[in-house]
Amino acid sequence: MPKRKRLSASQKAQIVLEVIREEKSVSQIAAENGIHPNQIHKWKKQALEDFAQLFEDDRKGERAREVEHEKQVQELYAEIGRLSAQLSWLKKKSGWKLE
Repeated sequence: MPKRKRLSASQKAQIVLEVIREEKSVSQIAAENGIHPNQIHKWKKQALEDFAQLFEDDRKGERAREVEHEKQVQELYAEIGRLSAQLSWLKKKSGWKLE
């Protein structure tokens, strides 16, 4: 039984580009690359479905991460404030003085 052929992402992309150009049939491209035509059809479908993501604004995701980071920072500062207040109260109640 022949070993499964593994292609890199760039090789797959090149094959899909050949299919999209329509200079050769899918069968010809499959035969040249030793791949089943159904696999090429799957890659083409996946490429066309994900194509719109190339043009989406990446800053949306970046902005969401920034907002989440700010939220975490605010929560941490609030926790520091609570802990500082508790420490001060405990020092006062125990009569313990640190310098």
